[in-house]
Amino acid sequence: MKFCNICNKISATDQDHLDCVQRRSIESEAEDFKNNIPEKLNLSSNTQELDVGVKAILEHLSKNKDSDE
Repeated sequence: MKFCNICNKISATDQDHLDCVQRRSIESEAEDFKNNIPEKLNLSSNTQELDVGVKAILEHLSKNKDSDE
C-alpha cells in the first residue's frame, strides 16, 4: 500500500488512483484548450473585426428580444 501522488490518500494498488489520473488529464486538456482559444480565434490580430462581430451579435439579440415582446 502506498499513497496516491495526486490526492495523497492511501492506494491499495501501489499506483495512483485511476480517477485521479483521469481527472488530472482532463484538467490539463481543459487548461490547454482555454489557453489556445485566442490563437484559434485570432483575437490578437483582428480586434476590429471582432468589434463588428460583437456589435452584430448584440443587434441580433436585441431584435429578437423586441420581437418576442
